[in-house]
Amino acid sequence: MQFNISGTTMQTVSVDLQAGETIFSQRNVMAWMTDTIQMNTTTGGGLFSALKRSLSGGGMFVVDYTAAAPARIAFAARFPGQILPFTLKPGEQMVCRKETFLCAEKSVQLEIAFQQRLGAGFFGGEGFILQRVTGPGTVWLDLSGEVVVEDLAPGQKLLVHAGHVGIQTPGIQFSIQMVRGFKNVLFGGEGLFLATVTGPGRVWLQSMPVMNLAEEIGKFLPHPSGAAEATGGGVAGAVISSLFKG
Repeated sequence: MQFNISGTTMQTVSVDLQAGETIFSQRNVMAWMTDTIQMNTTTGGGLFSALKRSLSGGGMFVVDYTAAAPARIAFAARFPGQILPFTLKPGEQMVCRKETFLCAEKSVQLEIAFQQRLGAGFFGGEGFILQRVTGPGTVWLDLSGEVVVEDLAPGQKLLVHAGHVGIQTPGIQFSIQMVRGFKNVLFGGEGLFLATVTGPGRVWLQSMPVMNLAEEIGKFLPHPSGAAEATGGGVAGAVISSLFKG
């Protein structure tokens, strides 16, 4: 199995398969393939596996693509950004946001990853349940915008908007802390909470979270009369806006 990532802001990954090799993906990400590939939609390990995967934000079904003869298949990123390949050793794991998984070799396991702290799930925007990919095999993950990699030493902390955290190694701890300062909360436009990622480990940060992109696009869409207009300011911004409007 060989692969090639092409493109700049809207990347694709094309994978060359030998007869009998299989790659799987979530639905709606395959771009094109040769006619020597057989497609099979499954629950990816039974009903229980499908239910666990749906809890982590993925679909209940996955699609297997098996080469009946030498074949090529391509998958496309859903948003402007970068596709990152990870070749995992047996038992090696990566933890990622629910929307980052693109495709993987059939030997890779995709399952839920529970947050270590309950508050991180409720207030982090990261989702209480993340996805964990386990080797052996190659997995391709899709991050939005530009990617910055930070290596954190044991105990080293980084404060970040939760949406910018794309991928992390299992040793990274993810928690939430409230923004300090009353004026910062009401007028800073940074929301009420920031994520704290603590080493040891590596974290991959994305410069354009999908939610930020959706908010910016939403500013130019028609809104029903009386609808809340605050986006980046969050709940506090909506309250202040309504007070000034009387």
